[in-house]
Amino acid sequence: MKPIHLPAVHPARRRLLAAAGSAAALPWLAACGGTRGSVTAPPPPAGALDAYPPMPEGAPQPASARARRAAAALAGGINFGNMLDAPREGDWGLRAEPRFIALVGDGGFTRGVRLPVRWSNHASVDAAATVDPAFFARVDAVLDALLARGATVLLNMHHYRQLDGDALDANEFAVDPALLEQRLLAIWRQVARRYAHHGERLVFELYNEPHGRLEPLWNGLLSRALRVVRDASPERVVVIGPTHWNSATHLPRLLLPSDPHLVLTVHHYEPFGFTHQGAEWVSPTPPLGQDCCDATQRAAITQPLDLAAADAARRGLPVLVGEWGAYAKAPRAARLRYTRLMRDEMAARALPWMYWELAAGFGVYDPATNRFDSELMEALYGR
Repeated sequence: MKPIHLPAVHPARRRLLAAAGSAAALPWLAACGGTRGSVTAPPPPAGALDAYPPMPEGAPQPASARARRAAAALAGGINFGNMLDAPREGDWGLRAEPRFIALVGDGGFTRGVRLPVRWSNHASVDAAATVDPAFFARVDAVLDALLARGATVLLNMHHYRQLDGDALDANEFAVDPALLEQRLLAIWRQVARRYAHHGERLVFELYNEPHGRLEPLWNGLLSRALRVVRDASPERVVVIGPTHWNSATHLPRLLLPSDPHLVLTVHHYEPFGFTHQGAEWVSPTPPLGQDCCDATQRAAITQPLDLAAADAARRGLPVLVGEWGAYAKAPRAARLRYTRLMRDEMAARALPWMYWELAAGFGVYDPATNRFDSELMEALYGR
């Protein structure tokens, strides 16, 4: 399958994104300017989050039947990456087109879809973070089309760069650093209320890959965000992951509120040098030509999965491997071996997964030819 270059895909993980450009204002937010370089911000001022109380304290609860059904329904799913999570839909070469939606759900190759959305760049710059009505309508259209096809959809908040202290992407605007956490909570209040009457096949994910400046703040912020969701949707299944880019190594640091309708998530791109070889957005770019999978690489693959499975058992919650995959510039045979090995190792630990991603540099589908990569699909879904 032809590799498709995109300037900034999902995790930079232990490296900074190389491509941070000047940000243009959205037309409906003409006052918003852009920045270059790393963005740092202090924790929110005392009292700033008083309008968003945390979840009440209580003993941990094992997963409900609803949460386990959701994890099972998402298993073997696909990420609609580089579409609505770009600064503006289309900036990274893809849109959530009907031809992609037709590939999933009834008659499609999977019923599970993770829908990453960059809400922060389509909301007002103040603490209210009012979501652009046109963007809300766009998300509605994609979400409803997927649900109409029988898919289970994991809707998240993705790439709020400034919240993590990251450099901004091109066409992304900055806001007052004192308002970062309030804006996340305000956006979730709007999203939770808007979709409160959607059925069980809509699942929420509070935030993609918290890291950087969020490391010491995440447990408190996720509790407040979950309370916001619960005010509108008391039984909505919510997916929550640890810091360090959803790394399984940081699961012990994740403090979850007492709530039975939760699913854990981790992301897994180890061995990173193999999965991201030739990735232009990583600095320094891992060199090409790396094979897979020797004993050291196998250990890098299996150890995080062991940690995830153990944490799931300890908490009594399912854990979803919400992102994993290898960039298309990896040697072909090695990429296929890696994919099948990952699939087998996750199956051995009963870990449901969602592949990153559909139709870009990691993708299983070539949008130029409108064809699946048959060998990659076999590695993912074959016997």
